[in-house]
Amino acid sequence: MDTSALKKELIELVAAANDMTALENVRVTALGKKGRITDLMKNLGTMSPDDRKTAGAELNVLKDEIADLIEKQALQLKKQELDARLASEQLDVTLSTRPNRKGSIHPISQTMDELVTIFAEMGFSVAEGPDIEDDFHNFTALNFPLGHPAREMHDTFYLPNDERETGESQKKLLRTHTSTVQIRHMMNNKPPCKIICMGRVYRSDWDMTHTPVFHQMEGLVIDKSTHMGHLKGCLMDFVRNYFEIDDLPVRFRPSFFPFTEPGAEMDIGCSRKDGGLKIGAGDSWLEILGCGMVHPNVIANCGLDPNEYQGFAFGMGVERIAMLKYGIPDLRSFFESDTRWLSHYGSDPLNRPNRATK
Repeated sequence: MDTSALKKELIELVAAANDMTALENVRVTALGKKGRITDLMKNLGTMSPDDRKTAGAELNVLKDEIADLIEKQALQLKKQELDARLASEQLDVTLSTRPNRKGSIHPISQTMDELVTIFAEMGFSVAEGPDIEDDFHNFTALNFPLGHPAREMHDTFYLPNDERETGESQKKLLRTHTSTVQIRHMMNNKPPCKIICMGRVYRSDWDMTHTPVFHQMEGLVIDKSTHMGHLKGCLMDFVRNYFEIDDLPVRFRPSFFPFTEPGAEMDIGCSRKDGGLKIGAGDSWLEILGCGMVHPNVIANCGLDPNEYQGFAFGMGVERIAMLKYGIPDLRSFFESDTRWLSHYGSDPLNRPNRATK
């Protein structure tokens, strides 16, 4: 069997293919189920054993050569297509900003500004703390026992150990909540304490409602007389101010947190009619935040006497309440740096939403 003529013909067809569609047609012609080489292979069964062995070897060599040639041509064509796109799709980043474009306040910044304004009028001050924490401030001081699931690697980003520091309590990590700021404040300041703290927190998770980095806001009040009634009144005033609904229904459900006793989750009224979500009086409830009285163990871990001092704490996700107020459907969009999204959901720097309590 003489395959040289067929080889020459197929090589010319591959070389003549000037786009991926034409190259695919050549591949089908040569190697497809009804291709030229495939047809020849079907005739091997009619040959004598010696002829079949010789012809089969020639056809396999030809098949491999043509397949390799087609693959090389495909790489070349893809490179040509990419070069053409790079030449035509140009963006001059040195151009100045168009006069009709202006910046917007990101919803996270807008929401944090609103939170500071609302709680400042209640007498809260703002406290800050580091993003890189140790196990003691992030877990132990907050009454998380050893072996608690939140300590595991699938939730927490741990950092390499520092050889100068030993022991479990010194293990470094990216804080998983802003409660660490509360611990540091109680350890470094004598009561009474009345603070809020906001910032980035980090957890190993990623989907429509979770991201590896997000923002939390927490509040803390420590003195000698604060009780659960003060907590409920504070949070009821907050949600009604933030959502600008004076008669917003509110309820508190018992819940468990290692750092509170008793603990509760706060729900606000809403309507889910026709598959939507509307905040306000309705036939349904929506969980909005967690709260409770500070656990006596936490107070003791901060060097205070739990028989003398008590107080409450609460925490919420900044993205979550921003999504509810501004109708943002996907948490991940906060971090995608899409200027079109920011133009739609961002606030005009000179005409921002109401930031003052009623």
